[in-house]
Amino acid sequence: MPTAPVILSDVPGSFAWGVFHERHPKLIRQVLDALPYGPAEREAIERLLAESTTGLLEPLGEDAHDHAQWLEWGRGLWGLPWGEAPFLWAESYFYRRLLEATGYFRPGAWQGIDPFAPFKAAELDGAAVDAELAALGELHALPAADRGQALLSSALWGNRADLSFQITAQTGADSPSGLITDDSPLMWTELARAELARTEGGRAEDGRARSGRARSGRARSGRARSGRICLVADNAGRELLPDLVLIDHLLTSGPASEVVLHVKPQPYYVSDATMADVLATVERLRTAPQPEAAAIGHRLWQAMGTGALAVRTHPFFCAPLPFHAMPADLRAEFTGATMTILKGDLNYRRLTGDRLWPPTTPFADAAHHFPSPVTSLRTLKSDVIVGLTDSTVTDLDGTGEPWRTSGRYAVIQTCVPR
Repeated sequence: MPTAPVILSDVPGSFAWGVFHERHPKLIRQVLDALPYGPAEREAIERLLAESTTGLLEPLGEDAHDHAQWLEWGRGLWGLPWGEAPFLWAESYFYRRLLEATGYFRPGAWQGIDPFAPFKAAELDGAAVDAELAALGELHALPAADRGQALLSSALWGNRADLSFQITAQTGADSPSGLITDDSPLMWTELARAELARTEGGRAEDGRARSGRARSGRARSGRARSGRICLVADNAGRELLPDLVLIDHLLTSGPASEVVLHVKPQPYYVSDATMADVLATVERLRTAPQPEAAAIGHRLWQAMGTGALAVRTHPFFCAPLPFHAMPADLRAEFTGATMTILKGDLNYRRLTGDRLWPPTTPFADAAHHFPSPVTSLRTLKSDVIVGLTDSTVTDLDGTGEPWRTSGRYAVIQTCVPR
């Protein structure tokens, strides 16, 4: 069982405290400026901001569709100051309450309107995306292994303009200097090993099938038995774009015959990806003037139609709980996958329990509970971190910068249960 303390947001000056007292007020201003919410919605949003910074935790109204679920999730927390709840829980509840304040779930004109849609659309339509799509032509010219590593790097760094497709197209398999732990060789080795085992097993079975049913024509190819890779998305916009290009590579280069992309069932945090965002991003690729980008978009479209790319969601992805508490039906979704790739900081927090582990704690100690081999692609934007060496921690501490939260550093960490 975990023994490291859970991160709270009640310490003034801490990163978690700053999220509620500095980041959220700015976000509220941006949301109110981006959409013309009426007086009732604006008042509810302002009331949420005041409650989350100086008030006590109040449950959702009884008319909320998930009132009972949140009552259970918040048992023992209602009536406490927000800062005394686990940071992961409180931050999740803030976004659930923001949807309630904007009328997202209530019958009316604002029902189903994503409060973050203007931000997502502006990013996806921006000129920077055009440049990244143009660079896909250069990536296509790389050997398959280098191309895979370049796309993995782009998926890792997301919307950092200086480390987008343009850079990875030039550097191939080189790692950006901010990558402080890189288990990508283990990830690729595991994918190759699993594919070889499945292919050889499939060939052996096909040989038996052909000898026993030579005239039936019903034998199946070993290639059709290649494995399932899951990818749990993080943000939409310029971060979802490289995720989808990586998925196309996994499907076309051999490691996967099926990829399951898991997205949020509703808007969550500022720009977390939903099915609407997947469709918008695939369409951005399909309609791109750049031939390679358009080809990728068309392949992804077709893969969704055949089931080679399945997009799924689950209410737990918007729950305020770590992954070790995932329900049985979601656990079954990941069980048996060749690899699950977890994108982003929030998924890392959920994987590790959002606890203040000693940074040299082995990644496997915090991630072994996950029901499949798992790789985390994460830029550091919160306090939790595991899997570093003593020398790396010493060097980072010596910089004098807030390296755990600056977004300037990243990790690729893999856990393969034996």
